[in-house]
Amino acid sequence: MKETSFIICFFLLCLNLEAQQKDTTHTLQTITIFSAKPGAITPVQTLSGKALEKMNSLSVADAARFFSGVQIKDYGGVGGLKTLNVHSMGTNQLGVFYDGIQLSNAQNGTVDLGRFSLDNIEQIDLYNAQKGVIFQPAKGFASAASIYLQSKKPVFHDAATLHGKAGFKTGSFGLINPSLRIEKKLSSCISAVVSSEWTHADGQYKFRYRYNDYDTTAVRKNGDIDAWRVEAAVYGNGRDSSNWHVQGYYYNADRGLPGPIVKGHFENGQRQWDRNAFIQGGYNKSFGKYNMQLNAKYMLDYVRYLDTSIVTTTGPLINRFRQHEYYLSSANQYRIKDWWDVALSADFQVNQMTAVNLDHFSIPTRITTLVAGATQLHFQKLDLQGSLLASIINESTKLYTSGGNRRAYTPAVIASWQPLANPALRIRAFYKEIFRMPTFNDLYYTTTGNPTLKPEYSKQYDAGASYTRTSAGWWQYFAIQADAYYSRVTDKIVAVPGKLFRWQMQNIGLVNIYGIDAGVQTSPRFFKEIGTNFSLKYTYQRATDNNDQQIVYVPLHSGSFTTNLSWKAWDLNYNFVYVGSRYYGSVNIPEYYIEPWYTHDLSLSWHISQLKINGEINNIFNQYYDVIYNYPMPGRYYRITASVNF
Repeated sequence: MKETSFIICFFLLCLNLEAQQKDTTHTLQTITIFSAKPGAITPVQTLSGKALEKMNSLSVADAARFFSGVQIKDYGGVGGLKTLNVHSMGTNQLGVFYDGIQLSNAQNGTVDLGRFSLDNIEQIDLYNAQKGVIFQPAKGFASAASIYLQSKKPVFHDAATLHGKAGFKTGSFGLINPSLRIEKKLSSCISAVVSSEWTHADGQYKFRYRYNDYDTTAVRKNGDIDAWRVEAAVYGNGRDSSNWHVQGYYYNADRGLPGPIVKGHFENGQRQWDRNAFIQGGYNKSFGKYNMQLNAKYMLDYVRYLDTSIVTTTGPLINRFRQHEYYLSSANQYRIKDWWDVALSADFQVNQMTAVNLDHFSIPTRITTLVAGATQLHFQKLDLQGSLLASIINESTKLYTSGGNRRAYTPAVIASWQPLANPALRIRAFYKEIFRMPTFNDLYYTTTGNPTLKPEYSKQYDAGASYTRTSAGWWQYFAIQADAYYSRVTDKIVAVPGKLFRWQMQNIGLVNIYGIDAGVQTSPRFFKEIGTNFSLKYTYQRATDNNDQQIVYVPLHSGSFTTNLSWKAWDLNYNFVYVGSRYYGSVNIPEYYIEPWYTHDLSLSWHISQLKINGEINNIFNQYYDVIYNYPMPGRYYRITASVNF
């Protein structure tokens, strides 16, 4: 919306909680690489601080591609949908948490990570299984993997009361991306922040297309985006050791959906309008051995979808979806002994969805109650953690057949052991069960929905080790970690061809996933004035269905390499991402084969005082590739960023 100002300031006031309790580990603030938290009880990968600033990344999804064990589903361009799949469990099995409270979408079960800009993100943590603490909302126990996004919080030193940052990005695809962030200290214990940006791009880029004897270079069209985001938050600390914050978020986007390239057909008439808003907050307080955490959230999501290729009696197909979400959470922890903690968490959530101009839609309401009991034992060299999650789903519809009510009880057991006197080495293992309800689209979407679907049940097994060493000498930091894992998913929900060439959601049975994640990070200092950081990640993954076929889009091998050189006011960054061959069909035959792809990215930044200028060249060698088959990705492209702090 070009006529709309990209800066809208609004202030909210209610009680809120300081997200999640931190892991009982320490992250080195001076190391600006992709780090694994030393001593973490569950496998975790972290990007924070200056490491995020040095990435050739526009959104959270761009940064997350450097984590091991993940696949980014990217449909191309600045405005393309971007979701994350961890260990081939499916995008619906990933919990996405923003400042400790889960972002959810009952309609399709996924969160578009492309709409979360790095301009307002301080840290990204990716956990396998769950966050390694028992003091967290019950939703924290409910996912196969979790990604935690921590927004930047205002920090004031000395007599300062006002901070700000203004930035501007431009580059290929007609990108225009101004942003503004203002932080204000309201009193000795209350501060506020407003962050906003506008993103505009025409989304046009060249790509190579080959079909049979046909070989041409075309221009990707209908990939434009016009979007703006605004966030505001107020943070406070009470004199009684309590803390609170309240946060508001609004996202407004108008974008084209370029669609697949099929048999030489390059044009697509689909568009989508998104309006997403939420307000969340809570309260956190300690009473000696007892800690209390309260969270609350309201979310309103509106989607309008246009498809000019489908003509109805009233014209082109236009569907409108509206979702309401109400969420309350209480988490409680008590320390029985210095070595023994117990916790009890309860979450209550209501999801409602309506559809306009969509025939035979059921208009569902889902009431979800989650109750988690957990305990943790801390010994000198051993940490043990156990939890049991009760999931109670009550579902109803105004029309047609409901998916029905469900109950499930899923345990988790986690252990971390320090075998030597040196705490640098840790060995860990976990077992976890997961229960996932079908989404509203799975159950009720016209022609494809199936209200008789069963929920997915998964079992995860993991064993691994990590070693971290810091030094004041020339080899300042070294960390290595590796995990072997096995996951078993029953009643996997997928879309399969049905009668009259219509697709329908079905439970296909069993999926087995075997894999290895490994990573090494190091920060040697070869020269006094030159800082260096290196990171290498690798994943092997074998994910098969009932017919022993590798499931779609899962490569056997993938990995990444990043390096950074810092000298005085200059930073040089190089990133490499590799994804091995895959299949886009359920049968591993040559017709469904997708070749491996890899990209090289380079950036150079210069900063002086409060001014910073950064230049990027991405996909340096102009490789043409698809992340999703027939959705061509951009070749070589450029970005320039200028920012100033005040």
